[in-house]
Parts: sequence; structure tokens; C-alpha cells
Amino acid sequence: MLPSNCDPLALTTAVNTLAVAIAARLNNQQLGLTAAILTQLGDTLATIAVQREICAPDKPD
Repeated sequence: MLPSNCDPLALTTAVNTLAVAIAARLNNQQLGLTAAILTQLGDTLATIAVQREICAPDKPD
């Protein structure tokens, strides 16, 4: 169940603000490495989520 206060615009604004705050504190090399690490993290989490769905026991309709 999703929380009743889900606001996709607020979420994207928060993510954007976090990105700007991180970028302001890193040099270009550090920023590139951080971006690569976070991309890999996101991809790995997505893979785990899909695998969980595929491998989960069938739920009755």
C-alpha cells in the first residue's frame, strides 16, 4: 500500500535538490564516479526487485 501523501512532483524536486547539493561539493572526477556508483546501485536494486517479482510464489487472484 502506498502512503497517502505520495507526490511525484515533490519526490522529483527533492531528488533534483539532492543532486545539485552533491554536485556543488564534488569536483568533476568525483562527480563522475559518484554518478556511476549511484547508477549501478539503482540498476542493481531494479534487478533485485524484478527478480523478487519473478521468483515470488504465485499469489491467488
